Amino acid sequence: MPALRRYIAKRAQSCDVDDLVQDVLVRMHVRGQADPIANVEGYLFQVAASVLTDRARRDTVRHRGAHHELTEAFHPVDELTPERVLRGREDVDRLANALEEMPDLTRDAFVLHRFEEMSYDAIGEHLGISNSAVGRHIMKAVRFLAARDLP
Repeated sequence: MPALRRYIAKRAQSCDVDDLVQDVLVRMHVRGQADPIANVEGYLFQVAASVLTDRARRDTVRHRGAHHELTEAFHPVDELTPERVLRGREDVDRLANALEEMPDLTRDAFVLHRFEEMSYDAIGEHLGISNSAVGRHIMKAVRFLAARDLP
């Protein structure tokens, strides 16, 4: 097996060598004992070449070169600290209070659009107002929340 490992190591990344060797051995095992192999070593390297080709195709299709390891540098962990949770709850409370302070029609248009994801047409039909009025109410709500430093 050292020769197989060297063969694969010259053609693949070092972190993949063990997996590729295992793939070669699995293919050899799955092949079974149907017909005897005249040149076992040659066949082994032929299977290894096939495994390397298949891996290269898969890597190309899956854009493996563009992937990053799951490390803090590439995927920072967003910690849920007690302070962050408290700030979030306070923001939700502030938003709820601000929504209660809004005029009813403005609040209804805003909530239907932002939280229920309804279109201007559907909101207008639901509230009995024109599309342009829906837009005005939503803009009024956005300005109202921005003045209170809310999203």
